[in-house]
Amino acid sequence: MEEPSPDTSAASHVARAHLVAREVFDVVGTKWAVPVIEALGTDTCRFGELHRRVTGISHRLLTATLRQLERNGVVDRTFHPTVPPRTEYRLTPAGRELHHTINGFCRWSRRHLDDILASRHRFDRA
Repeated sequence: MEEPSPDTSAASHVARAHLVAREVFDVVGTKWAVPVIEALGTDTCRFGELHRRVTGISHRLLTATLRQLERNGVVDRTFHPTVPPRTEYRLTPAGRELHHTINGFCRWSRRHLDDILASRHRFDRA
């Protein structure tokens, strides 16, 4: 009697979820994504306001970062066909949850800062 094969559809779903997660992490891990997410926070911002909040980012890189975050469901873009046209950005519910997670990671970093620095020092001496 043959043994039943593992549920390949479940395994495929898990593999796909891992792949997508890595792709999102690649976007969120870029130089400008976290500062943009932090700058948006709970606000809705126009492009110029967001550009002023994220010190040092070029217009081109802000546009590219926003597009990648929008593509991955982190940022919502709303275009208002007014004169002049107006575009607003805000975090999606998933983006707000990610913002909360990033803040948790920052709290963790502050709590463990001395341990992290001591570990780096030991590692670099070895």
